Amino acid sequence: MSNQTLQFKNDIFVQSTGTVVGPKEAEGPLKTTFDKFYDELYCGEDTWELAERKLMSEAIDICLEKANKKSEEMDFFLGGDLLNQNITASYVAREKEIPYFGLFNACSTSMEAVILAAVLIDGAFANHVMTAVSSHFSTAERQFRFPTEFGGQKPSTAMWTVTGSGAAYVSKKKSNIRIETATVGKVIDLGVTSPFNMGAAMAPAAANTIKTHLDDLNRDPEYYDLIVTGDLSRVGSPILKSLLLENNLDISKIHQDCGIQIFSGDQSVFSGGSGCACSAVVTYSHIFNQMKRGTLKKVLVVATGALFNTLMIQQKESIPCIAHGVSFEYVES
Repeated sequence: MSNQTLQFKNDIFVQSTGTVVGPKEAEGPLKTTFDKFYDELYCGEDTWELAERKLMSEAIDICLEKANKKSEEMDFFLGGDLLNQNITASYVAREKEIPYFGLFNACSTSMEAVILAAVLIDGAFANHVMTAVSSHFSTAERQFRFPTEFGGQKPSTAMWTVTGSGAAYVSKKKSNIRIETATVGKVIDLGVTSPFNMGAAMAPAAANTIKTHLDDLNRDPEYYDLIVTGDLSRVGSPILKSLLLENNLDISKIHQDCGIQIFSGDQSVFSGGSGCACSAVVTYSHIFNQMKRGTLKKVLVVATGALFNTLMIQQKESIPCIAHGVSFEYVES
């Protein structure tokens, strides 16, 4: 067994979640599963950055309200986003006044936060940990690609950054969603250089994490009812399946992708959704709802992230990627 996969000594659970999304996400097939949505990208604020901050703050508030908890009862807040210096999470941490770890693993940050929350609790360093991530179409576009007003054309391999935030509160108190194991990903880079083809760039990292997870625990893919990736979308998902088949691992019947699920086929989102919020809002709403109903018992969530910035792309660097996996198990309350 590698040192990448963690098996916790204690039972650790997701107590509650909060999800808030933007207008395009609310037009998609999962609308009724989200806790709150906005019908415009400004979310009633003056700037897109303030809108993203509002999304994360409200997701945390919803999460706390469901658990009948207050901010001051949280031992730590683990938060991340896509903006420089994690400005969304940092300003929310200023507001919530919870001891704070700022995290960045791009779109894989949701599961990175859950893993670290579980580690803190399993090691008896904390009892109550809040995690939250966010992304916003317009803030990400002008930071990573072009100003929104530029109106540049994109290829069909491009992705649509999900506007939203997902929060999850983790503790030892028993609930229906147990955090069973976790696999920490390695940075994988197979030479993709286009920021408009992140699905292809991230697929090898997802394949590496899934294979490592299954090998370490001596499991077949069929052990899980569902193996879901964060945001490979329509380009990366077939590549992932092909890479795993080369290692005699067939996930074709149990694989789904959050970037495909969150939008309907007739929405103009290129190859699908991406962003920190993509895996978070789909997992914490749609997938967890199915687990609470008992229709899914064992789920492996593999959040994927492209670790690049505009300067490196301009210098012709390829895109390193990472994927973190967390296995969740339904338990009777």
